[in-house]
Amino acid sequence: MKFNKQQWSCIFYDWANSGYGILVTTAVLPVYFKTIAEAAGVSAANSTAYWGYANSIGTLVVSLLAPLLGTLADYPHMKRRWLSAFSCAGIVLTFCLALVPSQQWLLLLLVYIFASIGYSGGNLFYDSFLTDVATNEEMDRVSTAGYSMGYLGGVIAFIIFLIPELTNGFGGKLSSLAIAKFSFILAAAWWIIFGWPLLRHGHQKYSMVAVEQPLKDSLRRLKQTVTHLSRYRRACWFLVAYFFYIDGVDTIFTMATSIGKDLGVKTGMLMVVLLAVQLIAVPCSLFYGWLAGKIGTQRALVLGIIVYVIICLYAFRLKTIFDFWFLAVLIGTSQGGIQALSRSYFGRLIPKKASNEFFGFYNILGKFSAIIGPVLVGVVSQLTGKSTLGAGSLSILFIIGLAIFLMVTRQGVGNNDKN
Repeated sequence: MKFNKQQWSCIFYDWANSGYGILVTTAVLPVYFKTIAEAAGVSAANSTAYWGYANSIGTLVVSLLAPLLGTLADYPHMKRRWLSAFSCAGIVLTFCLALVPSQQWLLLLLVYIFASIGYSGGNLFYDSFLTDVATNEEMDRVSTAGYSMGYLGGVIAFIIFLIPELTNGFGGKLSSLAIAKFSFILAAAWWIIFGWPLLRHGHQKYSMVAVEQPLKDSLRRLKQTVTHLSRYRRACWFLVAYFFYIDGVDTIFTMATSIGKDLGVKTGMLMVVLLAVQLIAVPCSLFYGWLAGKIGTQRALVLGIIVYVIICLYAFRLKTIFDFWFLAVLIGTSQGGIQALSRSYFGRLIPKKASNEFFGFYNILGKFSAIIGPVLVGVVSQLTGKSTLGAGSLSILFIIGLAIFLMVTRQGVGNNDKN
């Protein structure tokens, strides 16, 4: 299908914040943090745990705010304003990561927590834009195209970062710490440049009727939605399933480099593995969109969850670099697809005029689940001294999520999905 201007602006926002996702959350900051933390006397297991706790704190804040912010953004022209506010805060704080002194590992974590709030808060409003730019029939393709372009944008940003990394800081002109800080500046610049079309021109097609006291009315609508969630039974049960399985997806994404480093995988090899995952995810995300059109979004999502169950079970025997590579390839095949189809699947279950309100609940459950996962990995890693056992323990969350989702699919999702 051909995409219109509004759809392309949404797709390129995925491209825009992909620099933050790959450089800050996944590739550079976890390694940079572990390096300076361990230099300060923090053990490997504890630094991995602290990284998990930092991710949990940031997502907790967004989780608590998401439903109210969602209702506020459903009024005319408000969705883009809230998106811009959180995105700009995230961009500025991402840049500030480069300004933190390299000895201050705790301050670095604090700045990261606030940057992650900007990133996650922005994604709340960005996700709900899907209902404004795409019909029910277009949602799977637009959503998966966004994730695919996001991974491609991440690859390009990552390659730019690798130039000083692989040239030893342009022949020694930049230290390893300076290269890491360069990546944070690059992520911030990438975000604002490619996110500008949506931040500046995003059009909110559906909205609630404007009121004189939006905050008071938002609280009223929020209470009403919670009270009458039973009217949207399939959406409600899907959120419960999503709560469990997306936890594992997000946790694996944020903890992968820390676990790899604990296995003894060198930083250079970690960078190559992450680049490979991004490259694999580009066509595979599009494949999930095509597959959903052939067999239905439900079955395509089941496939993605099963792949992640295999990933977690295999993590119990994770010992060699080959094992790490094998899991990285599996993650690349399904990471984008499961996230994109979850977003479009939910988008078809909810009323479009209150899309931001409902995506507030979508995000609060996703964020609350992302609190449990990193804490689970952190606790198991500290108790056993093996972060691989922490990763493997996530399998129970995928299994629970799959069981509940299968129950949802028996109920059907409407006329626009194949069963």
